[in-house]
Amino acid sequence: MIFFKIVLHVFIVFVLTILTQIGGLIWLLCLIICYKWKKKKRYAFPILYLVFNLFVIPITAPIFGRTKLPVTSSTLKPHNLIYPLLFRNYVSTELDSLLIQSSIDLAHLGIRVTYLDANFPFIDGFPLLPHISHNNGKKIDIAFMYLVNGERTNKKPSTSGYGAYTSNTNPTLNYCKRIGFWQYDITKYITFGTNEELTLDKENTKTLIQGLLYRANHSKIFIEPYLKKELKLQDYNEIRFHGCQAVRHDDHIHFEIK
Repeated sequence: MIFFKIVLHVFIVFVLTILTQIGGLIWLLCLIICYKWKKKKRYAFPILYLVFNLFVIPITAPIFGRTKLPVTSSTLKPHNLIYPLLFRNYVSTELDSLLIQSSIDLAHLGIRVTYLDANFPFIDGFPLLPHISHNNGKKIDIAFMYLVNGERTNKKPSTSGYGAYTSNTNPTLNYCKRIGFWQYDITKYITFGTNEELTLDKENTKTLIQGLLYRANHSKIFIEPYLKKELKLQDYNEIRFHGCQAVRHDDHIHFEIK
């Protein structure tokens, strides 16, 4: 029985660490507290987790060069609260300042910047799965702009922000799968619900991308090649193809700085 309990706790620590970076340590701390003061883990862990999420980590992360992105700002918000709850909304101080200022600029044009996965609060090189490069505080995924019945909206076509592609005829998909990159459209399985009434707002998505690049020297944006053409952004060398080893980028913008 003790062996199985140990295995269970190791598994919980592993899963929480993969998903949140910090959650495994919080679980271990919870075990110590519950053992010493005879508390129930089902009550202690959520309380301890929220204390770390709301107070401890936001104060500690800047020591390591990371800053928590705003959650309730009117100009820069997460698409889903799951991202801040899983400690996935941390960026470098430089990227934080750039995003906040760019979002203020874009707000004057009626555009709200909606972010998805960013980075964990600590340790360069620690993987933020399933991404292959969100590991140094300098990368973030940002949602496209959309229309509903021809009118601008801040709604997004999938609950997660990923997997609802702007086109069913992506030429890069066929190429990447043909040369063996089976995972290229795997994000279609993590939408967690879709809203098919929404269509891509090309005009304001283009403005959003230009707004991000305006204040960012030595930055890169990844979107699908066909979208770069459709949005008439061919003159921007900073906008590139991410390669077949990644996943489709016609459901979000990948933005990074050096």
